[in-house]
Amino acid sequence: MKAMIIIPTYNESENLERLVAAIRTLPVPFEITVVDDGSPDGTGQLAEKIAARDSGVHVIHRSGKQGLGTAYVAGFKYALQNGVEAVFEMDADFSHDPAALPLFLEKLNQGADVVIGSRYVNGVRVLNWSFKRLLLSKMATLYVDLITGMGSDVVTDATAGFKCYRREVLEAIDLDRIHSNGYAFQIEMKYKAYRKGFKLAEVPITFNDRHVGQSKMSKKIIMEALWVVWRLRLGL
Repeated sequence: MKAMIIIPTYNESENLERLVAAIRTLPVPFEITVVDDGSPDGTGQLAEKIAARDSGVHVIHRSGKQGLGTAYVAGFKYALQNGVEAVFEMDADFSHDPAALPLFLEKLNQGADVVIGSRYVNGVRVLNWSFKRLLLSKMATLYVDLITGMGSDVVTDATAGFKCYRREVLEAIDLDRIHSNGYAFQIEMKYKAYRKGFKLAEVPITFNDRHVGQSKMSKKIIMEALWVVWRLRLGL
């Protein structure tokens, strides 16, 4: 199964090279596509240097900071155009452990269509988070459950961003109509796959908050998620 990991970046020069190296230690020959939003710290140029010596690394350059969701959509389209069968999304900051990647493929091979790396399967697996951040994350999943009806028996971690899609899922979703970012993007993609009848499965992961660089979380991202859940419920 041809697999590609989409990694959006904005000022991740301190993490990117180490992340690619960690992925390359795995037994699966993952292709990697970096979608860089004109990082001022030179992340895009670093990605090009890595791609020059590793034919499995690809780079998409975008002008300015356009958001996480649109970065993933650009990466998804690139993957579909290049015959990829399993498309991953993953953060660049090591909050998502590369060692877990083969587990997602195992779930796909067992029949899942979307595999979600959940922080909340059989307990809570989060490191270096404040209680406030953990509470926000848990409440977000409860909120999504309440408004959309996509219950915890389907997804225990509605805002999770470590995921893998079978290509048929991305082909079935109108990617040109996905305009949300951040938490909202993660919720929207799960919900649309669920509504189209695809099988969602979860694997337990340990989420380790970034040690290097700055978090992209903001009040705007949170407010967008609150609105998008209602838009999804109302079919807008």
